[in-house]
Amino acid sequence: MHVGERMPASAQEQVDLAAALVRLYVLLTQYLDRCVDESVRSSYPDTEFQAHLVETRRQLLDIVSVNPVVKQKFTEECDRIMALGASCVKSGSVDKAQRETIQAERAILRNKTLALSDLVAVFRALS
Repeated sequence: MHVGERMPASAQEQVDLAAALVRLYVLLTQYLDRCVDESVRSSYPDTEFQAHLVETRRQLLDIVSVNPVVKQKFTEECDRIMALGASCVKSGSVDKAQRETIQAERAILRNKTLALSDLVAVFRALS
């Protein structure tokens, strides 16, 4: 290996990364759910939820930073969702346009979560 080259990720590291992405996408979905549903928001203390979300995002950002393109896409997606949620919280209500945007983001997150969950399940069954 040359200086600066990375060792290939082990199969376990790949599974762990996919599982961490699933966790983040679930948390981002819950973040959006908290914007439109008071019962979801009150079921888990906001400070704990926010801390968990921020820490999971930070860990994944560290991992994906090896690829600048992926890091940029990841950052933009998280920032977009967090800004949407923050605007809902700031306004105190969710209008029709925001609700539609939230539903669209949730659909994207759901698809990613399902695909990655299946991948993790298969990888774990193989090990």
